[in-house]
Amino acid sequence: MTPPAHPPGTRPRTATVVVIGGGQSGLSAGYHLQRRNFLSALEHPDADQNFVVLDAGEAAGGAWRHRWESLRMATVNGIFGLPGFSQPPVDPDEPSREAVPRYFGAFEEATELPILRPVTVTAVRYDSPHPGGDLVVETDQGSWATRAIINATGTWTNPVLPHYPGRETFTGTQLHTQDYASAERFAGLRVAVVGGGISAIQQLEEISRVATTFWYTRREPVFRDDEFDADAGREVVAKVTADVEAGRPSGSVVSYTGLPWTSYALAAQQRGVLQRRPMFTAIEPRGLREPDGTFTPVDVILWATGFKPAVSHLDPLGLRNEFGGIQVRGTQVVGEPRVHLVGFGPSQSTVGANRAGREAVSALVRHFRAQEPATAR
Repeated sequence: MTPPAHPPGTRPRTATVVVIGGGQSGLSAGYHLQRRNFLSALEHPDADQNFVVLDAGEAAGGAWRHRWESLRMATVNGIFGLPGFSQPPVDPDEPSREAVPRYFGAFEEATELPILRPVTVTAVRYDSPHPGGDLVVETDQGSWATRAIINATGTWTNPVLPHYPGRETFTGTQLHTQDYASAERFAGLRVAVVGGGISAIQQLEEISRVATTFWYTRREPVFRDDEFDADAGREVVAKVTADVEAGRPSGSVVSYTGLPWTSYALAAQQRGVLQRRPMFTAIEPRGLREPDGTFTPVDVILWATGFKPAVSHLDPLGLRNEFGGIQVRGTQVVGEPRVHLVGFGPSQSTVGANRAGREAVSALVRHFRAQEPATAR
């Protein structure tokens, strides 16, 4: 039996639009709602059109607040400015987990967006089985009834942890990129780095300076020898768009782009660190069983295996298809014009996130106008 959208005898707060997530995509959506004359649902709860941003973070910055300390502004893959707000000069040696949240915080202060935090959204449900009823956003701080949601929850809170036989028997340390802080904690140890993405290579290069490392990937990594220009970018966006519009779960960024020869990839190659091993067949208490039957003792397994969209709170709406994906056109969920996903599929990039926020707001404005009686238009 489906639980009620909100407890009997209680009334949720209301907002025309609820934005879930206060990272770059969520801030972009909030900015464009404000530009289209949506008022703060915190200050104007009875306004005809208003909105609120619910963010699970303790402070501004989204996932950037949790990046590892050694990820400096010189090595991040480009930060695209928030809409209408120029980036300040950046110290290339400053940790990105300090510089980017500071910039996001300044944007929030300048725009005065109605952001509530920390608020964790636990589920989004239909208020009733009747078409056109409200959506109810359930949180750890009470519920919100809304006409539409813009979901901007990103991927950071949904790390991919592949299952391998014996993983639960390992007596050493296992952690994910999400938990990685710096290489120093691995000094003198034997570390298996699992994953073929950009983060895996950066962490492999760092850790190999203080520890013995072993690099495992499912497939032979493909490095790009050409420059990743605008044409290549458009090609990648087209591939990701084709996947999400077909309802297929999109792959990792590297699966579409290939690996660039970054400064840390070149440094790892020059020091002989980029020695890829095929995936082990099993994990044992003190190490890994290789495909040829040999045994490699390790103290640490670092799963640099990426992330998937953090959208499980939307599951009560039944949006997933037989592939386990959510089919979208642009930012709109196919068949549900009241739900938009930003920072999802082709808009996971920093440039795409801003554009997606604008597109989602424009689409919702058109939807609301289409629902108005003809005499009100």
